[in-house]
Amino acid sequence: MKKYAVIYEPAADGGNGAYVPDLPGCVAVGQTIEEARALIREAGELHLSGIREDDPSF
Repeated sequence: MKKYAVIYEPAADGGNGAYVPDLPGCVAVGQTIEEARALIREAGELHLSGIREDDPSF
């Protein structure tokens, strides 16, 4: 299983944003850091699933 770096940033509204630099467009926002972690994990899985559908050799 490949691991990806995730960047977490506080949002202006008090929430937390997260993104994966190696997966452009893979982002998530949560009210807490724990929620952002859970959502970015789900977003990453969905993002990679879509890539695999488009390119089975990935």
